[in-house]
Amino acid sequence: MNKKSWQVSLIMVLGLTSYFWLNSYEDAYAMHIMEGFLPFGWAVFWWAATLPFILAGLRSIRKKLKENPELKTMLGLSAAFAFVLSALKIPSVTGSCSHPTGAGLGAILFGPAAMSVLGTIVLLFQSLLLAHGGLTTLGANAFSMAVAGPLLAYAIFKISIKGKISFAVAVFLAAMLGDLGTYLVTAVQLALAFPAEVGGFTASFSKFAAIFAFTQIPLAISEGLLTVIVMNLLQKYNMPELNQLPAVKEVR
Repeated sequence: MNKKSWQVSLIMVLGLTSYFWLNSYEDAYAMHIMEGFLPFGWAVFWWAATLPFILAGLRSIRKKLKENPELKTMLGLSAAFAFVLSALKIPSVTGSCSHPTGAGLGAILFGPAAMSVLGTIVLLFQSLLLAHGGLTTLGANAFSMAVAGPLLAYAIFKISIKGKISFAVAVFLAAMLGDLGTYLVTAVQLALAFPAEVGGFTASFSKFAAIFAFTQIPLAISEGLLTVIVMNLLQKYNMPELNQLPAVKEVR
């Protein structure tokens, strides 16, 4: 890794971390799905659903770093971006919150498999250090933010690029819709665990999704714009690590 790449990465990580630190002094009740909120059976189910993606992600990361060890810096930047954005929380429905996910950047650069690992690590640190989320609900939170969101973001990015949409618009759509997809999955998880007495799953899902929409749609648009800005900065400084990533190779 050359000196220029190191300096750019350090400035971006420090800037994002500082923004998070300055905005972090608030009560810890605002969370992902909080500790102990899901019934035991659903907590186990989402852990079981998430683990195969984490294992696939570990293999993907190991392979990428073996081929290109210099990608460690970009991998760390993607994790820091997700950590900072997803820690900026706005209380929403009972037991959960709205916040950007930051998962779109890593999904675009490294693919959804790698992001399943990075996102889970981010959520683990947040639950241990910030009381943001929880260990019993880590599987559910990881499935929505580290698995489903990145999968959707990556698919939208690939479809957009193949459809000859500009790179910036493709990044924006991927990050924005990946964010919204995360919260639709969260609404599904909550509705499955807590179906309404009248209307069951459908009524409960409609309620959770509608409440999330008030805060999440503006946040998703903001995340899409921020992700475009970060990607443009990476390209502007022509970091050599960026040239090794499929997302950039496809448009050059």
